[in-house]
Amino acid sequence: MSERDAERRVWPPGEGLAADARRDRREPEASAASDLVKVAGKDDATAPFDADGAMTDPTMAQGSRTGLMDRLRADLRNPLFLQGYALMINTAITAVLGLGYWVLATHLYSASAFGEGQTMISVLRLFASLTGLAFVGALARFIPVAGRRTAEFVVRGYVIAGVAGLVAALGFLLTLPLWGPVYGHLGGFGPGLFFLVSVLVWTVFTLQDVTLAGLRRAIWVPVNSLAFGLVKMAMLVGLARALPDGGLFGGIFISWIVPTALALIPINWFIFTIVIPRHVRETRESAANPPPLREVGRFLAGDFPGTLSVLLIVYLVPVMVAAWLNDAAMFGYFSIAHTLGCMIELLAANMAVSLTVEGSFNAARLAQSVRNALRRTFLIVGPIIVMVVVAAPLILNIFSPELSREGTPLLRLMALAVLPGTLIEIYLSMLRAQSSARSLAAVQIGMAVLVLVSVAAIFPSAGIVGVGYGMLASQLLIALIILPGLRRVIKVGKASPTVAA
Repeated sequence: MSERDAERRVWPPGEGLAADARRDRREPEASAASDLVKVAGKDDATAPFDADGAMTDPTMAQGSRTGLMDRLRADLRNPLFLQGYALMINTAITAVLGLGYWVLATHLYSASAFGEGQTMISVLRLFASLTGLAFVGALARFIPVAGRRTAEFVVRGYVIAGVAGLVAALGFLLTLPLWGPVYGHLGGFGPGLFFLVSVLVWTVFTLQDVTLAGLRRAIWVPVNSLAFGLVKMAMLVGLARALPDGGLFGGIFISWIVPTALALIPINWFIFTIVIPRHVRETRESAANPPPLREVGRFLAGDFPGTLSVLLIVYLVPVMVAAWLNDAAMFGYFSIAHTLGCMIELLAANMAVSLTVEGSFNAARLAQSVRNALRRTFLIVGPIIVMVVVAAPLILNIFSPELSREGTPLLRLMALAVLPGTLIEIYLSMLRAQSSARSLAAVQIGMAVLVLVSVAAIFPSAGIVGVGYGMLASQLLIALIILPGLRRVIKVGKASPTVAA
């Protein structure tokens, strides 16, 4: 989920934060449109794109090859798009390699071993991701302005998230009988200790992607995902005969956690010895006064409960479903469809993380960034949703005919839920960039309550497809509620081209 080679070329010359600050001081009255034109490498009034990224030259709008290349180059010089595209590419790589990984697993392991491995991974991700990813908003919001305290800020995030993950996982182990026999593999001192270490490893691993994104180095995230995915697949194949069983010490779980642990050292060496020092130099002027801990604490007080609530939707629901089903094979069918649906929503979430970062770097252009993020996200996610809805049976049939039969309705509903989910993700990232902690928490907690209650109510009668119905209905309702606020923001600066969006 994140990796970076130790190369020194991280950002194009002249496009760093210091260069941006010098330019802004020389041209304080430059409009958002002229700034974007300069980012694209154009200094005259004939540039083909306006401040919102729309084509102004009719010949370009005809789809000429030159125009598309100019548009792509302009996008790649815009930090919002560069970071967002990098994280989307990372999600695509993760999805493709993940698809290959689970296809191999379904053919190399029995249905019960496959389901047991999925169960162990689901509970691992519950505690590691809940505590780790709950800090994503704070890291994305404050790393850009942490200045000389960036390294300290990142380390604090690692430590707090790691300790919180261990405490939560320990509480789960102590109450193991309450969760049903499906989690019996975690019983005993040895398995429990190994599980706790795995939670700590995965917690740090989940924070590295957003750390790089906050440092404007998300272009390295896909590199790690590629290496991690390939090593994971190789281990899965290699362990199929040596560790054919499911559970905590089966080939599936071991092939998942060992590459994760091996990746921590090179990734953090790159972050702390190369990326952070360069970030500190680039932000010496713009982040001369890092935010005090009180400000970070206030943000976390509002962001953490809400973010934790949303993460419960992604990570607690599978753990609950596994306990309700008490059937490893059926849970395997559910988990694949659920995972693929979540991967589609991650595309929107990745552009949203980039929006938070860029909104923190340049609050004056937040409205413009929101418009651009919405346009690009729907342009990319829309066709994928259509493809998944139409081809869901064929996609799942790659795994097995049984999975296609059981999982198709759920996958289709999960894909449709991404449409309102995209609006919600962009809106939440906009609130983070504005440090609107109360509104942020209200939306997130409300959505979590709706999803969890609806899933619990529908599941007994509808089975695993009830998760899809609950997700779609809840996200549609929340999207309708936040739509007026989102529209107010995206209208800022559209009336006059001289107003910085």
